[in-house]
Amino acid sequence: MNWAAIWAIYKVEMMRFFRTLAQSFISPVLSTSLYFVVFGAAIGSRIDQVDGVSYGAFIVPGLVMLSVITQSISNASFGIYFPKFIGTIYELLSAPINFLEVVLGFVGAAATKALFIGLVILGTSSFFVDLEIQHPVAMISFLVLTCLSFALFGFIIGIWAQNFEQLQLVPLLVVTPLVFLGGSFYSISMLPAVWQKITLFNPVVYLISGFRWSFFGTADVPIGLSLLAIATFTCLCLAAIWWIFRTGWRIRN
Repeated sequence: MNWAAIWAIYKVEMMRFFRTLAQSFISPVLSTSLYFVVFGAAIGSRIDQVDGVSYGAFIVPGLVMLSVITQSISNASFGIYFPKFIGTIYELLSAPINFLEVVLGFVGAAATKALFIGLVILGTSSFFVDLEIQHPVAMISFLVLTCLSFALFGFIIGIWAQNFEQLQLVPLLVVTPLVFLGGSFYSISMLPAVWQKITLFNPVVYLISGFRWSFFGTADVPIGLSLLAIATFTCLCLAAIWWIFRTGWRIRN
C-alpha cells in the first residue's frame, strides 16, 4: 500500500476544503438554524412528541443525515470529476499507484469533510434542543459509515458525469427526495399502513432509522436491517468502482 500517494491525494483535497473553511462552516450553521425555525418552531408547536421524543430533538438525526449524505456525494463527485475535466486524471492513471489508493485518497477526503459538517450540525443543534445520545459509539459508527458509503457513491457519480449538469443530476433528482421521504422529519409509523410498506423500499429509511436509534433507542426498522443495508450499499459501491477501474469506463476515453 502506497501511503505516501494516498496522503498526497488526501492532502490536496483537504487543502481545497480549508481554503473555503469559513463558507463550509457558516453554511451548515445557517441552514440548521433555519430548519429549526421552520420545522422545530412552526411544526413542533403542533407536534408535541414523536415516539416519546420532543419533535425538535427528533429531527436532529434526520438533519445530520441529510447534510452528511449530500455533502459526501458532492465532495467526492466533484473531487474526481475535476481531474477528469482538466485532464490531470491521466497523471493519476500513469502513476505507480493502484485504484484502491486513488479511491482511499479521494473518498477519505470527501468523507472527512462530510463528517466535519455533520459534527458542526450536531453542535449547532445542541443550542436549540437538549440532546441525549444513548449509544455514542453506534452514533459515530453510523456517521462514519454513512460518510464513507455515500462518498463512494459520489465517486461513482463523478466518474459517470460528463458535464457539470450531470454532476448535480442524481443528487438533486434522486438522493435528496429519497432523504426527505426517508423519515428525516417524521416517523414512518405516522404514515398510513400502505405508505409504510412502500416507504420500506427506500434504502435511506434504514440509514436514518439506525442513526436515530443511536440517539433515542427507538427505530422504525430493526437495527440489524440498518447495518445490513449500509454494509450492502458499501459493498455494491466498492464492486462498481473496482469494475470501473478494471475496464476504464468513462476514465480512459
